[in-house]
Amino acid sequence: MKLGLRVSFLDGVDDYSSDKRYRFAVVDLDKADYPLNFVCMLPRQFKQQGDGSSKFAEVFGDESLAIAKKLLHGALETETASDVKAEIERRLRLLEPKQVIQIKCNRCGRLFQPRRVRRFHQNFCEECMKKRFGNRT
Repeated sequence: MKLGLRVSFLDGVDDYSSDKRYRFAVVDLDKADYPLNFVCMLPRQFKQQGDGSSKFAEVFGDESLAIAKKLLHGALETETASDVKAEIERRLRLLEPKQVIQIKCNRCGRLFQPRRVRRFHQNFCEECMKKRFGNRT
């Protein structure tokens, strides 16, 4: 089965946010024209098989993430419209794993993963916190 993506623009939708405007249909290029060659829709998020998994994950199984990346890269090379290219690049970024944030301890210099990332900066690792402040729980 030779797969491809067909991008459709949703016109007349109440919600005009960028992630709602485009739908990516996975098609079998060996069969006749769309919609006869429709396989399934490409999901925005990938979950493990089982509860809440998409039809795409059910059809392609464990290889679904690799197939999705391959389809999106192929569509990025062939697409000419800049707004569709931007949407494809955004979806490719969503498929990449998130990086683990590590910071350097101000006291011992060791890298560690802070408990909170946003509001207050934690500048000491757990061991240095215990040495400096003791167990204040």
